[in-house]
Amino acid sequence: MKNNISNIKPLDFLWEVRNPFLFCAHHLDYYPAGNNSMGPVASLAGRNLGQDFTVRDGWRMYHGMTVPGFPEHPHRGFETVTIVLKGFVDHSDSHGQAGRYGMGDVQWMTAGSGLQHSEMFPLLNREGGNTTELFQVWLNLPKARKFTDPYFKMLWSEQIPVYRYSDDKGKTTDVKVIAGKIGDVAALAPAPDSWAADPRNEVAIWIIRMDHGATWTLPAAGPKALRTLYFYGGDSLTIAGTSITAMHSFEVKAGLNADIENGASEGLLFLLQGIPIDEPVVQYGPFVMNSQEEIRQAFSDYRATEFGGWPWSRPDNVHPREQGRFARYRDGTEERPQKNN
Repeated sequence: MKNNISNIKPLDFLWEVRNPFLFCAHHLDYYPAGNNSMGPVASLAGRNLGQDFTVRDGWRMYHGMTVPGFPEHPHRGFETVTIVLKGFVDHSDSHGQAGRYGMGDVQWMTAGSGLQHSEMFPLLNREGGNTTELFQVWLNLPKARKFTDPYFKMLWSEQIPVYRYSDDKGKTTDVKVIAGKIGDVAALAPAPDSWAADPRNEVAIWIIRMDHGATWTLPAAGPKALRTLYFYGGDSLTIAGTSITAMHSFEVKAGLNADIENGASEGLLFLLQGIPIDEPVVQYGPFVMNSQEEIRQAFSDYRATEFGGWPWSRPDNVHPREQGRFARYRDGTEERPQKNN
């Protein structure tokens, strides 16, 4: 069974991924209280503002100058899936769309033919800390969908399905199903032009939480799927006969079941799985296409059109502190999360 597990590697800020995924980052920042601008109350002196990716005092500003996060920037040819476990993200884009999401919400955004957006981390709490934890995953688009219309949708935390299993000791394993399916538990629909929209592509994005000492069998997928697990919280576990310590990633043969026994503390795993897109991948920064010529065309189109321009007064747009969680779409409709009955 041990040869079912391979490529065990330590985890850093950026996580290694496999086709059809392009990128995965795990952001965990222990921000202090927020100021009147929704930035940190702490001094920013000595930080490499605009490129602040070094953890200092437990947090980073990333590309933000006042508010942490990622001001206005373009994308073309792929999708972002942003999963916010703690804290909030303020979205603004070149189509005038906007949103604030967090505390378990997921934004699924198809960049398609091109758009600009900003992703800022507003520090809403003025009285104490503003811990922010999120995953951002880049999922490639096939050539036939590279120029689809840009689109985003919200998967609100209250509606995201969770698979639960209790072993014979009463220990529980919970799986938050963001994409894919486990047994009768199926994810909410992804963006319509996504590689994940066709179940034959076996795309799965799961967050797995295991009680200490819990046992669970990771169910098999098709043999053509590529499956990677990221053990980002806990102490140790055994999977398919192989011992893994926390803060490591590893590849699992998708076509076989894999028995997992968690260690002495709660275990947290992130799973990415999918059948590869069998096409050339050419990436340059925020553009992912199938050829160098298409990359050059992306830069030319962006210089000419700015993918619709930027309708906001500042590149690091944030919404009013009291706004709450919401999404506003291109047609002017607005939605907010609905509580489950």
